[in-house]
Amino acid sequence: MVLLPLLTSMLLSSYFHPGSVVDAQRSFTIRNITLSVEPSAEVPRGTNVTIRCTAVVSSSGQEPLNRKYSIYQGSNNIYTKNTITSEDLLYLLPDARVSNTGKYKCAINIEGKNMQSDATKLTVTGLSKPTLHLNKGVVSEGEDVTARCTAPGETGFIFFILDVDSKIIEEKLVNSTEVEFKLRFSSVGYHKVHCTYSVLMMPDSFKSEESNTITVSVKEMSITPVLEIYPQSRIYEGDVLSITCTIRNMAFNPSTAPIYLYLSQGTRLLSSGDTKVNYSTVALAEDPMDFECRLEIGTVAKVTTKMVPVTELFSTPTITMSPTVVFQREDMSLTCNSEKVASERINRENVTYSLEPPNFLLTSTKPGVFSGKTMMYEFNYTCVAQAKGITKYSATLSVKPKVLVSIPKISVVQGRAVLGEPFEILCHSDIGSYPINYTLLWDYEPLNTTTVWLPKEQARFKVTIRRPEEINKFMCEAKNNLKITQDPLSKRLNATVIVPLTEPTLTILPELAEVSEGDQLYLICGTKGSPPVTFKFYRVGDEQPKFTTTSNINHTHYRVNELTKGHGGTYYCEAINQANNVFSERVTVEVQMALWKKALIGGICLVVLSLLVLGCVLYFKSKRARVVRTAVSVWSERPPDAGNDEVSSVVSNEPDVEYTEVVHPQPLDTVRAPLRKGTDTVYSELKNPPHGAADLNDYQGSVEYVERPEAFPPYPEVNNYQDLPVPVE
Repeated sequence: MVLLPLLTSMLLSSYFHPGSVVDAQRSFTIRNITLSVEPSAEVPRGTNVTIRCTAVVSSSGQEPLNRKYSIYQGSNNIYTKNTITSEDLLYLLPDARVSNTGKYKCAINIEGKNMQSDATKLTVTGLSKPTLHLNKGVVSEGEDVTARCTAPGETGFIFFILDVDSKIIEEKLVNSTEVEFKLRFSSVGYHKVHCTYSVLMMPDSFKSEESNTITVSVKEMSITPVLEIYPQSRIYEGDVLSITCTIRNMAFNPSTAPIYLYLSQGTRLLSSGDTKVNYSTVALAEDPMDFECRLEIGTVAKVTTKMVPVTELFSTPTITMSPTVVFQREDMSLTCNSEKVASERINRENVTYSLEPPNFLLTSTKPGVFSGKTMMYEFNYTCVAQAKGITKYSATLSVKPKVLVSIPKISVVQGRAVLGEPFEILCHSDIGSYPINYTLLWDYEPLNTTTVWLPKEQARFKVTIRRPEEINKFMCEAKNNLKITQDPLSKRLNATVIVPLTEPTLTILPELAEVSEGDQLYLICGTKGSPPVTFKFYRVGDEQPKFTTTSNINHTHYRVNELTKGHGGTYYCEAINQANNVFSERVTVEVQMALWKKALIGGICLVVLSLLVLGCVLYFKSKRARVVRTAVSVWSERPPDAGNDEVSSVVSNEPDVEYTEVVHPQPLDTVRAPLRKGTDTVYSELKNPPHGAADLNDYQGSVEYVERPEAFPPYPEVNNYQDLPVPVE
């Protein structure tokens, strides 16, 4: 009966949409949610802190809403509560600690609807002072001590640090308020111990003050190691040493830990045992005679050392070479010698010497002296001195026989020389030990000497020649052995001498005055100097050369076929060889009109002129013909003017006179002197018969045409009618 209402309620709540509508009469919305810290966001340690979560929810209906509150510190959910009341949610932090420091948020969930507040930071300041406890205050060497460090009242992850004599001995991270450390003191005396801790609140940490300091007294163990060496004084090389390592006060050992003894010389362990160690060796002066006896009980170690002074029987030998510088296959001698000898023990004759490798091409001529020929290559020698069973070796002597310099080679740097300009001569020998002195000779006369010390260096000589044949007078001499009087000499220098080019001459064929269209034009560029020569022909105004060629002779030409007016311009040439480049003077080429064009134009001009002359002649002839016809017809009867009755009715007593203009054309003959420009007009008087004359033919008149020669004076010009001649009656 109890389960039925509960099941019905669950089915109804799953049927309706969560967070929106609970029944037909109720809906809700979460308007806001906030988180606050009381009494403040920063409090000292031990304060009672309240985290308050306030949610503002609007709803319809009277039924309470199921609310689920969650409190977060950082990303960790530290508290959750379900409630149906609208009151604020309170989360208490009584007696707050530093571990409570952090950012807090509040979240609410009502039937599927969620809202979260902004983060609010709580800061708790102050840590409790740590406390330190030791189980023992007085201990012996190697005895264990337990130390316990406590952080009273703190929570969270705590990082503990233990210090002994202001040095960090051990560290531990725990999630508790206390931790234990195990201590073991290996040195005698008083030691001060304290601890500290830090509370970790990522990414920060908060460190406490130091705990109380406890002083621990460490007592020395009475058991000690003993080292004995015999003989105890005036020890020479070769003497036998007896060494013993034992323990004193073994019965007073308070520890149950095992005991170990170690006997060593420097870093070399000679022997070991539990209660006693014995060792024998031969005394040597060159070895450090420092011995150590070490006692170890658990973690406690006790050490005693002794140094044994050893007197040399003879000093370490030295090896020298004479002469100090030798060449291959030359005579040399090696000398072995020990400067000091303990005369109270041995004589100098007791020391014997030998070489290693033994007698290699060298023989002993007297004690410690070895002579022979130098080898062809580098070789190492060591001197061995022996006496009373003691053997000593000298430092290794490397004999590096020098190599005689080979015949030098002479050459010109860059393989060529330019006449009149400085150039460098290089002297070099393929074989030879450094340093090498190179001397430059001019017909066996020395000019200069330089010394080469390293393979990367070169012997260079700067010279200048004025004639090409002078290049063969240079030779080179090499020297690296002062004992040799005849030094190797190179061959005479054989190198290419480049003669600089002179200013080139540009020649034009045919002659400039005869260059016409359709002809072939030759531009010839010539110079003096060493071939090969590269010739370039240019025309002013063009960026690129018109023609480029390389020749093994000192001249070349550039041919232009079928000249046109476009080939005219200013030309020049450039000559280039390995020494220099030079330019010619500029030559201007004017392309004349072709001869046939000239003839054609002349012919056309003559034809046009002839036509003009012919036209003029015909014109003047036609003009003269008209004048003649006028003169013949001057006596013809003038017809009466029928339209003028007044005139016809007037009878005049004066005869009618007509004036006729006669044109004198200029002669066409150009040889004759030209006549006066213009038209010379001669007026002749013609009488008309008086009115009433019966026969017009009875009146006679004359007209005369006169061609005025050059000798005649010009006729006066007729300006108006007053200048006309008086009529003749």
